Amino acid sequence: MGIMSTTLNRSRNEVGAAFVQQHQSSVIGVLHGWDRLRLQGTLRSLYYQPVMEEYLWQTGVLWKDFKRFATDLTSRVRQAAEKLAGRHQRPMIYLSSSRTRKEEVARQIQQRDKVGKGLIAVLSCVEPCHTWFLRGNRVTRKLEIKLQWGKCIHLYFYWMHDELGFLHLRLQTWFPFLIQVCLNGREWLGRQMDRARMSYQRGQNCYPWISDIGRAQALMDQQHQSDWCKLLGPLVRRCHPLSAEINAPIGQEYYWTAAETEYATDVMFRDREALKRIYPSLVHHAVMSFGAEQVLRFWGRSGRVGVSDEVMTDRRRGSDGVRVKHWVNKNSLKFYDKGSVLRVEATINEPREFRSFRAAENNPRTPKQWRILRRSVADFYRRAEVSRAATERHLTALAAVHVQTPLKEQAARVCRPVRHKGQRYRALNPLADSDAQLMAIVNRGEFSLNGFRNRDVRFHLYGVTDDKAKERRQMAAVGRRLRLLRAHGLIAKVSKTHRYVVTEKGREVITALLAARQASTEQLTALAA
Repeated sequence: MGIMSTTLNRSRNEVGAAFVQQHQSSVIGVLHGWDRLRLQGTLRSLYYQPVMEEYLWQTGVLWKDFKRFATDLTSRVRQAAEKLAGRHQRPMIYLSSSRTRKEEVARQIQQRDKVGKGLIAVLSCVEPCHTWFLRGNRVTRKLEIKLQWGKCIHLYFYWMHDELGFLHLRLQTWFPFLIQVCLNGREWLGRQMDRARMSYQRGQNCYPWISDIGRAQALMDQQHQSDWCKLLGPLVRRCHPLSAEINAPIGQEYYWTAAETEYATDVMFRDREALKRIYPSLVHHAVMSFGAEQVLRFWGRSGRVGVSDEVMTDRRRGSDGVRVKHWVNKNSLKFYDKGSVLRVEATINEPREFRSFRAAENNPRTPKQWRILRRSVADFYRRAEVSRAATERHLTALAAVHVQTPLKEQAARVCRPVRHKGQRYRALNPLADSDAQLMAIVNRGEFSLNGFRNRDVRFHLYGVTDDKAKERRQMAAVGRRLRLLRAHGLIAKVSKTHRYVVTEKGREVITALLAARQASTEQLTALAA
């Protein structure tokens, strides 16, 4: 991939500033925001036995008829799903095992049928859930309705949503009709950038390059301020048209919470090789240096491990590379590489460990204070703040890693031909006397402050001559050789002068190559042992 011009957001609160500054020559941008989101819609009242009993009384259903009543509703819910699939001319497939990876099935159908918009497929299978059963009480000799673990049919509606992109809605077809919506913030961002007519490259659920990262970041920041009821309401009505009828006796709508959220910070490197060079050192440092105290501090804790805290670090190699994951109870923080993108990801499953500055939920007029972070989407903004802060602290800790560049990589930069301003320049040969002598001259200590001129290099190469014709030939030859060093990025011309200076890259490369050239075979053999 060629390097394209990128507008990098240099805000005061730039993510992982220390890490980005350390690798600024290789980093082209940083993007942070939601990755995978699992939102949950519940009819909260129907999880309480007295309310469920009142619900049946309101609908005129005798307890002995509950099973028949619920079975009829389930049948109608499934029939509605079949009609939806029929209208869209999409398949409805029953899966015999709940372990089948449903997203893979849906992706295969999407690619096979080239679905770019609308319903992809409806999948169904039997899965565990909390649901209501009618049970006999041997003591009172009466029927009772109990909320217990059981199994029922669940429907998965996979969509290419106009606004959110690829997602699915999971519907429990028995009381209390739980709904889950799984979507992806990066997928959503792609749709936002398409509408804004922005240029970008996409791969593996990330963006290695975006034309305007500041604008893309602003679009991602809008996501956690969404009106979720308004955004997801039409999707629920399409997939679950009986919801209005089921909700009518209690007069409630679905209450939306975040069952699980993944918040990712992506550090975008210039190319895969730039990240590959430092990644092993990052993995080694994270595994060997981050103890329980450091991991707790990533999440904003004091560093003291509580009696009930469980802190673990896990390094795992998969088919796509190595990832390091730190668990604090049910929440986790991990990093892994995605091509040329380093991703640091915070996953919150249990928000009660964090705090939100808010009023009491049952009395909004009370003074605001630090209270437990709720699962409700009302606290989504604060959840994003907590997650982003965790990824920032983790990146700052990784900035302590000092990566040593192998000599072979330094030599490779100058030992191959390059093109500069449309002209081809030959490779340098640091082992040849001619090129080594030139590099040693421009790297002399007296030139480090004020730089050097063509005549300074001429003097060290050829000495003094009174022959004007010979001097002109020497001047032209030195000029050509200085242009060669400039093409390789080892020296730079000082503006509005005839002087040159060795660049930071040039100082590093020249010093290393000259040191290696002067080393004896015994020294090199000892280093390789």
